[in-house]
Amino acid sequence: MNDVIVIDVVLDNAGILKACKASGHSGAAKAGNDIVCAAVSVLLRTALSVLSGRQGIKVKGGAPERGELWLEADYTAEGKDFLFAAGEFLIDGLKSISQEFPKNCKLTINKT
Repeated sequence: MNDVIVIDVVLDNAGILKACKASGHSGAAKAGNDIVCAAVSVLLRTALSVLSGRQGIKVKGGAPERGELWLEADYTAEGKDFLFAAGEFLIDGLKSISQEFPKNCKLTINKT
């Protein structure tokens, strides 16, 4: 088993969050005590929660099983700035985790 969380972030052509998917387990510690898994989970779950119900933003996401978490977002002019800021916050947090724990967390950011 490869102990790494793989995170794929997709930004639209304006650099605004379009999608994010995290899969896998970091293996940095025993289940329930793994700070890498916990940090990634908290960031993604909070982003999903903050964006849900926000005017001008449509977001969907979920955690179909342990070790899988995803979100997809779309926006109107009204939600653009908020989604941009939330995406920057999320990406900055994920970058920080992947830089501090490079063996346990791999982050890829793509622009469409």
